[in-house]
Amino acid sequence: MREVFDYVVVGGGSSGCALAARLSEDPKVTVCLLEAGPSDVDDPAILKLTDWMALLDSGYDWDYLVEPQEHGNSFLRHARAKVLGGCSSHNSCIAFWTPREDLDEWASMGCDGWSADECWPLIERLETNDGPWSGHGRSGPVTIMQVEPDDLCGVAVLEAAAAVGLPTVRFNEGTTVCEGAGFFQINQEPDGTRASSSRAYLHPIMGSRPNLEIRTGAWASRVLFEAGHATGVEYQQDIGPGRRTVTARREVVLSAGSIDTPKLLMLSGIGPAEHLREFGIDVLVDAPGVGSNLDDHVEGLVMWEASRPMVTRSTQWWEIGLFTRTEPGLDRPDLMMHYGSVPFDLNTVRWGYPTTDNGFCLTPNVTRGRSRGTVRLRTRDFRDRPKVDPRYFTDPEGHDMAVMLAGLKLARRIGEQQPLKEWVARELAPGPDVVTDDELVDYVTKTHNTVYHPACTAKMGPASDPMAVVDPQLRVRGVDGLRIADASILPFLPAINPNITCMMIGEKASDLLLR
Repeated sequence: MREVFDYVVVGGGSSGCALAARLSEDPKVTVCLLEAGPSDVDDPAILKLTDWMALLDSGYDWDYLVEPQEHGNSFLRHARAKVLGGCSSHNSCIAFWTPREDLDEWASMGCDGWSADECWPLIERLETNDGPWSGHGRSGPVTIMQVEPDDLCGVAVLEAAAAVGLPTVRFNEGTTVCEGAGFFQINQEPDGTRASSSRAYLHPIMGSRPNLEIRTGAWASRVLFEAGHATGVEYQQDIGPGRRTVTARREVVLSAGSIDTPKLLMLSGIGPAEHLREFGIDVLVDAPGVGSNLDDHVEGLVMWEASRPMVTRSTQWWEIGLFTRTEPGLDRPDLMMHYGSVPFDLNTVRWGYPTTDNGFCLTPNVTRGRSRGTVRLRTRDFRDRPKVDPRYFTDPEGHDMAVMLAGLKLARRIGEQQPLKEWVARELAPGPDVVTDDELVDYVTKTHNTVYHPACTAKMGPASDPMAVVDPQLRVRGVDGLRIADASILPFLPAINPNITCMMIGEKASDLLLR
């Protein structure tokens, strides 16, 4: 096997697959992509989108437990994909263009080059979209399709939402939906195959590009440096024994995700100096922002037992989104709900809430949360899981809980409207006896979930920001030859499901590197 490449990309996830594919379009450039998990090629457990929920807590999941939460659900588990394609091989494939307002705010914060005018062309480039909007891409690798309104309960959800002021809309048509509800667009092939980053970018070129080598089962243990320059990566192949190394002539790019990228930085000597010294790790760069600023979309739940048989076929069972603002004057929604055509009792049964085999739910989530958490090392052994502490509902103003309570109350109002009311046999969670704010807060802190969107743990920003780990060109500050391209570089989460944003980051990184 070749051991020297121009670029070494660590992590074959949503961003990493896009990056490796784009870099290797130049036959003069050699690229090695390291992925700790297995391949997804010809694996129906991964590629059949309708079965995605079976991947949670499976052999394809790193399944990170969170640290005990002061105001949140300490039983919560962060599903992170352990397979080629990363979380795009593991998620429900809800596809959103990044809101213009979020991108422009990143640019205004000093992230030059990341405005909507500069990033939207990259989303257009990556997609083949069947939507009517003239701004859509028609020839990109990622197939994005409109979900058809085949779910009768879902249609009733939209009619009930309209009755409380959320009109039926279409997403991804050039404007940010602040008040509205509609069937999603999803990245899926017409035959039901998920259009993950690996399926879209890598499967069509596997075996046809001798300059691209994809190594699965390759678990990175640290980045190697000489005189402050990243020279390569040390990794364990499969179960070992020992370690292998691969050398980068030009640059190393970390695309291991918002939990494992900061972990790998810290194991390599880049991170909060005092924390690294706790484990006897030599400090190469004292970077307090590494593993800090953990942002996530925290999610609540209102679940009903259905009075009629629910659908038995679906694209991915979570086909509708609802957006609103809980206070006037916002230019983006601060509350989103997903409609699930299945019961979702992952965090309620342990507390005695009733469940059902025939139910549906609305899951309010805080899209502009203010609580911030951390990722920290547990030990200096790369095989040990890091400490993931989201610190849900710890913002001092109580903003996140206020938005969540507004979401629960709005979900209940929607459930009371005709014709959705005709689908409700009874409310299972939080249940009709849970009425006061104190009771709802108690319910939320015990049972909330995550939308599985951890981000921002190695954030991008200007040189004036001491917590910014990378500059707007995605270069890690304090060293040479090392960049990051994944959700960890986000200054803050966009107000939507961010997977297409992560693929856009891979596209952006390829332009920056090849430039």
